[in-house]
Formats: sequence, structure tokens, C-alpha cells
Amino acid sequence: MKTPLDIQFVSDVMCPWCVVGLGNLNQALAELSDTVDASLTFQPFELNPDMQAEGQNFSEHITEKYGISQEQSEQNRAMIQARGKDVGFDFNFTDDSRMRNSFDAHRLLHWAQQEGKQAELKMAMFKAHFTHNQDVSDFTVLANLASSVNLDPAAAKGVLENNHFADEVRQQESLWKQNGITSVPTIIINNAYAISGGQPAEVFKQAIEEVLEKTANQ
Repeated sequence: MKTPLDIQFVSDVMCPWCVVGLGNLNQALAELSDTVDASLTFQPFELNPDMQAEGQNFSEHITEKYGISQEQSEQNRAMIQARGKDVGFDFNFTDDSRMRNSFDAHRLLHWAQQEGKQAELKMAMFKAHFTHNQDVSDFTVLANLASSVNLDPAAAKGVLENNHFADEVRQQESLWKQNGITSVPTIIINNAYAISGGQPAEVFKQAIEEVLEKTANQ
């Protein structure tokens, strides 16, 4: 009999390490599929809640925010691209890559959870932003992404244009911050075990096995 596992994945569409962390978590869950029945929910976190509507050049943003040189920024990009390849993801950074405001994307992900398509939409957003350099703050782009995972694009557009789930997303963001989460990804297993960062699959697997052992001994 498989052990049920609740996993809350706190993340932002703008976060490349969230892509890496998700890929490695999924690998760990695949390796434990005979013993674990995991329920994965994506929770909202905005790295840049005050980001302007037009966004900001990715390289400019990183060097300003973290106080690093252009050379260091390029080295970080190369490292992220390599880690992305390890999990089968293509980071296509260009001189025109931009950071975007992600609040509306989080609203649509909240809706997608209710429709049973949250994980698929999350990955579609990651690919749109990091691989295809699309503007995932644009309502038409977001509605098309919803359609690509078999969600109703008209319903998605309605969610976005009518500001649905804005309060719910803000409440969730506030709750995670109150619980001490200041960086993403943060992965919370069974509401008891937290892992931060784009960790290797083995780290996630070991953490899940520890949770399973504790559960069995209770």
C-alpha cells in the first residue's frame, strides 16, 4: 500500500531554480512511485512583487538586485543552463530576456488547481518564459498557455480580466511569508519537513524516505 504524501511547492514562475528543483523532485517521486502517492500543489511567491508592467531586462535585473558583475551574471546563467539540461529543460537566455510581474500568472495557477491542471500549466509557464521568452504577464499569452494544457482559454481570459482570485493569492503569499519563507523554491512535505533551493534528486528522495520512516513509526 502506498503512503500518501502532501507536497507544497512554494515557487515563482520567474525563478529558474524552481524549474531545477521541480525537475529533481519529480525524478525523486518517480523513483519512489512504488511506495508513495504524492499530491503536489504549487503555492504562490513573488520574487519581485513591485515589478513594473513592462518588466525589466533579465541581466540588468540580476546585476542590480544582487550587486554582481555582468561576468558573474553570465556565469550564473551558464550554471543554470547546465542544471536545466540535467532535468531535461532548455533555458534559452538571450540579451532580450526579461523578468516579468508574475501576480496574474499566480492567479491563473490558482484557478488551474481547481480545474486539476495546475502542474501542467506551471510547466507550460516555465517553458513559455525561460525557453520561448514569452511575456507571461500578458493575458493573451496566459490564455493560450491555458489552452495548451486543455483548459478553456475563454474561461482563463475571464479569470484574468475580472481579477479573480487576487485576494486568495495575496492571502497565500502572506501566509507563506508569515511562516518564514523568504526564498524559493521551498518544498514542504507533509507540513513538517521543508527543503529550500534547487536541490539534487537524491536530497529530495532522502527527505521523503525520512518522512516515510517517521510516519511508519508513529
